Amino acid sequence: MILFINACVRKYSRTKCLADVLLQKLGDDVKEIKLSEIDFPNVDEKFLQTRDSLIAEKQFDNPMFEQARLFASADKIVIAAPYWDLSFPAVLKQYIEQINVLGITFVYTPEGVPKGLCKGSELYYITTAGGDYMPEGYGFGYVKALAENFYGINDVKIIKATGLDIYGANIEKIISDTIDKI
Repeated sequence: MILFINACVRKYSRTKCLADVLLQKLGDDVKEIKLSEIDFPNVDEKFLQTRDSLIAEKQFDNPMFEQARLFASADKIVIAAPYWDLSFPAVLKQYIEQINVLGITFVYTPEGVPKGLCKGSELYYITTAGGDYMPEGYGFGYVKALAENFYGINDVKIIKATGLDIYGANIEKIISDTIDKI
């Protein structure tokens, strides 16, 4: 199963268009999580106490962990997240807070090193940006570090189209060239 994490919010999203091309190419059973349609809980002290208690009791079947279980069981993961305000949409961070669950997506070894528990072999991060300045560490780098260091997913790729809003940019060509690379 391919888990498609859709952090796009616009009706016509250039990032989503690229993701659709990749998903068609991957051609498998796709489960889409549209982050804009999820009412994420506020991660406050009460939330953390509840979560920590459930983890301590190994009650991983609790509905609180639904997103983490789904993420951990996916064969491949596709994240579509436009580059906004030097990162990705805040809703993706909210999602990440829900899937980082000790005992589901990762554990710590006796030496204190995280060990991934996710089944997935590949993670694709798809993004677009209006400008050409897009340091990978400001969005993709964060997701890549989590995938490799916590989730056990070592094949992490970025697909990006940049410079889309620069005056005079040939948007269609930029998107078409990116599609050709997919």
